[in-house]
Amino acid sequence: MTDLALLILRLVTGSLLAAHGAQKLFGWFGGHGLAGTAGWLESLGFRPGRLWALLAGGCEFLGGLFLALGLFSPVGSLLIAAAMLTAIAKAHWPRLWVTQGGFELPLTNLAVAAAVGIAGPGAYALDALWSSALSPELAQWGLLLVLVGWVLALLASSRRPVQPA
Repeated sequence: MTDLALLILRLVTGSLLAAHGAQKLFGWFGGHGLAGTAGWLESLGFRPGRLWALLAGGCEFLGGLFLALGLFSPVGSLLIAAAMLTAIAKAHWPRLWVTQGGFELPLTNLAVAAAVGIAGPGAYALDALWSSALSPELAQWGLLLVLVGWVLALLASSRRPVQPA
């Protein structure tokens, strides 16, 4: 039953995350596409906006697909974690509830990605069929590297230019 529960969790969350990424990248499902996402991210202080739009959309799209399929599961979890941590820190903090623009949805997505990253994708996953599952140690080191890199990138993107005196 645990494998079935993981499959349901992966399919629902992964599909929705992939669709969010497709909104950002391609304008599908009522999204604003790359140009619109880049402009929105620039308004939040992400520079250059187009690069961050590609990163945000790519992490959600690929991470969501990997999660839904149970393919390269640690990588999918890391991509989702990077996108959700950024969304929480830069777009939704300090509000919790989604009705006030808060971070409850990115936090839920982050929790699902972390749970699947820790537990593995289950038996009904492409990783299980193809024996392509990455080791837990690799996933832990990957998570650490992603978090450090993402924090540094966030800090660099948020710097305001120094005004001459």
